[in-house]
Amino acid sequence: MTDNDAVLTANLEFYHAFAARDLVAMDAVWARRVPVGCIHPGWPALSDRDAVMESWQSILSNPDAPRIACYDERVLLYGDAALVLCEEELEGGTLVASNLFVREEGNWRIAHHQAGQLASRRPEARRREPPRPSRLN
Repeated sequence: MTDNDAVLTANLEFYHAFAARDLVAMDAVWARRVPVGCIHPGWPALSDRDAVMESWQSILSNPDAPRIACYDERVLLYGDAALVLCEEELEGGTLVASNLFVREEGNWRIAHHQAGQLASRRPEARRREPPRPSRLN
């Protein structure tokens, strides 16, 4: 697996934890050896792992928390760090997000997440379509 693929997999794990409202999985995707930060839309910046995990506990335990899907992921690699730029689709609209990953003990872990309102989409924005079932014959 290439670094690009591994980062996309780590990004997908982050969004799966969010969608499943799984705090254990969310905790597992966050870095432990480097400082972490998070900026949720409309929230003040968080710059401490305990505060970041407390914010996720609050979000994931809220039955009214939005359902989210990630689209248009692009990876920018910087050695042992990587940035994923993507869009987050919610019932109420679309957010644009950046997720910073670092390599820890051979695994990519998220060190920073920031999402904010997307005012307008680029005309050439790519949308990933769900895979179509394949036929064997």
